[in-house]
Amino acid sequence: MSEDKKMKELIIQGAVYKTTFTRKFEERVKWEAPDTNMLYSFIPGTIIDIFVKPKQKVKEGETLLLLEAMKMQNQLRMPFDGEIVKIHVKKDETIPNNYLIMEIKPKK
Repeated sequence: MSEDKKMKELIIQGAVYKTTFTRKFEERVKWEAPDTNMLYSFIPGTIIDIFVKPKQKVKEGETLLLLEAMKMQNQLRMPFDGEIVKIHVKKDETIPNNYLIMEIKPKK
């Protein structure tokens, strides 16, 4: 394989560079922007209480649920005014880190 065929374009802040990629770089998991309408757990723990129901309208800052981790109760709050679409957890359920807790949609 010739040297030109190994060279690939890498764009960083609008500047184009010709370089070679390592196999590890080529096989990496591609980064995707997080979906702000999906709420994930930030730590593993147990769901102590859920204060909302699907289709309920919720204001920014309102507590959605309590997540207990390491004997501390953490409040998961609504990031913006909106509506609860679906809840993926139940009371007393133990969940891992980065687990989908609920789907929300912004107020129109």
